[in-house]
Amino acid sequence: MGYHVEGDLLEVCDCGVLCPCWVGEDADNGTCDAVVAYRVSKGEIEGTDVSGLSLAVIVRIPGNILKGNWRAAVFVDEHASKAQEEALLKVWTGKLGGPIADFANLIGEVVAVERVPITFAVKEGEGTLKVGGYADAVMAPFKGPGELTTTLQNSVFSTIPGSPAYLSKASHYRRQTSKLGLPDVDLQNHNAIQGKFLFTA
Repeated sequence: MGYHVEGDLLEVCDCGVLCPCWVGEDADNGTCDAVVAYRVSKGEIEGTDVSGLSLAVIVRIPGNILKGNWRAAVFVDEHASKAQEEALLKVWTGKLGGPIADFANLIGEVVAVERVPITFAVKEGEGTLKVGGYADAVMAPFKGPGELTTTLQNSVFSTIPGSPAYLSKASHYRRQTSKLGLPDVDLQNHNAIQGKFLFTA
């Protein structure tokens, strides 16, 4: 018995727009400080229903994203039961394989695992993310002709493999993570990504 999870992703980092990590290039600053959050609208992990829950990963990427060795703090929705927390962590730490394991395998060190309130909302394209007292951001996608959302597909790296990414910009991105050994961030108008995911293993 494996997992099936689907929902929405919000991601923001300190790179410019577009983040070069998604096409396999080095981060703009040589390093990348990002928040990646998943909101499961519908999901089951080894028989445990995880619908309606969120999980966020705050990372410090020391060089090219594909080389791994990320330092990460993992945050689980405070509304999760113990069984739901364990199920979510099994998937997002790669223990159950599948597409999320490729992402998890890039992490070299987990500096913290905490339960926190996570605010995750997308309304008319505007995404709002707050991860406890550690991070908050507001982002909106770029629009092309006919008000269609600008997308990135078939990129060498993706936090939502198999799905198009909606290219976005964060009007603000604040992070207070120095007590976890991860850099603080306070930026405006930097890279963000939105998207849909469907992962099965």
